[in-house]
Amino acid sequence: MKMILTKRIILTALWGVVFLNMTAQLRTGLPEPKNGGVYVIAHRGAHNGIPENSLPAFQKAIDLGCDFVEIDTRKTKDGAIVSVHNSTIDKYVEGQKGKVKSFTLAELKQMDIGAKTGDEWKGTEIPAVEEILQLCSGKTGVYIDLKEPLVTGMVELLKKYDMQSKAVWYVPAFFMHRIQSVNKMCSECYVMPDPGKAKNIKRVVRKSHAAVIATDMSKLTEEFVKTAHENGAMVFVDEDKGTPEEWAKIISWGTDGIQTDKPEKLIEFLKNRKMKSHK
Repeated sequence: MKMILTKRIILTALWGVVFLNMTAQLRTGLPEPKNGGVYVIAHRGAHNGIPENSLPAFQKAIDLGCDFVEIDTRKTKDGAIVSVHNSTIDKYVEGQKGKVKSFTLAELKQMDIGAKTGDEWKGTEIPAVEEILQLCSGKTGVYIDLKEPLVTGMVELLKKYDMQSKAVWYVPAFFMHRIQSVNKMCSECYVMPDPGKAKNIKRVVRKSHAAVIATDMSKLTEEFVKTAHENGAMVFVDEDKGTPEEWAKIISWGTDGIQTDKPEKLIEFLKNRKMKSHK
C-alpha cells in the first residue's frame, strides 16, 4: 500500500510540472515550435555569411523556419529605432565611426554594413525596427533585446504590425521598472526577464508575471529549468558552443527555446532527432 501511494505521489508531482509548463505556453499564446518541440531563436538573424541584424539575415531566418529572430534595439538621433548590436557603428562600417545615437536614420541608411561581409552584400543597410516588423509580421516572432529604454516606441511599433503577442522582451531582472512598463503599456506583450541565479526565479516570475524567462549556459542546469516550470515559466537559453552535444544536453533538461548563431544546423539537428524518435 505504501508503495502504491508513493507512486501516486510521484506521478501527481510529475503531472503537476507538465501542467505548469503547458500553462506557461498557453499564457504566452505562442504557437507550437516549428522544429521538433524546441523554439529556435536566430541570434541577430541567420547571419552566417550575411551581415548580422540585416533584413537579409532576418529573411534567411524566416526561410529556414525559425520561431523567432533576435533584434537589438537602439535609438537614432531623430528618434527612430534601429537594430544594431553595438552602441557604435565602428565594427560594421568601413571608414566611419561614431555612436548610433549620434546619427539620424537617414544618415545611418547611407552607411554600408555589407561590404565587410563580402562583395555580394555591398549596399546592405542598417534596418529600422519598423522594417523588421513589417518583414516578420505573420511569419515569425521577434525576440527583443532592449539595449536602451525604448519601451514606448517599441510597443507602438508592435501594435502597428499586430506583433504584441508574437514578441518576447529580454530585460535583465534588475531593470524591473522597464519590465513593469511593458506590462502596463501592453497587456498582450510578454516580458522575458533574466533572473540570474536559479534561487531568484520564483521571486522574479511572481514580480514580473513572466511566462518566459531567459538565461545563458553559465546558469542553465536541469534544476534551473525544473524550478522555472514549477513556477509556470518557460526557459529560453543562449547557447555557448552551439554543438550537437550542447543542444542535446539543453533539450534533455527540458529547456523550451535555444537562441543560436547556427539556426540552420540546429533545425537540422532537431529534425533528425524527431525522425529518430519516431523509428
